[in-house]
Amino acid sequence: MNTELEAAVFRRLIKHLKDRNDVQNIDMMNLAGFCRNCLSRWYQEASLEAGIEISHNESRKIVYGMDYIEWKKKYQTDASPEQTALYKKNHS
Repeated sequence: MNTELEAAVFRRLIKHLKDRNDVQNIDMMNLAGFCRNCLSRWYQEASLEAGIEISHNESRKIVYGMDYIEWKKKYQTDASPEQTALYKKNHS
């Protein structure tokens, strides 16, 4: 039961992030310490631990709902100097 609930929450988080393409990864990193790329990496790591081989690109496609390069072209904006400075401060 617990695994089913966790899976449902994960699916809801992924849907929420797909619906909120306006939220930039750098903002997520600055506020929460993780972003879509982190989620896709964690997904890949969990898959490998379970004996399921999945590529980095495949895990990103699951999280982003499309190819990562396509998502970047459509939705990613350049980070402001303030965003970059905060990122460097928090992740040095």
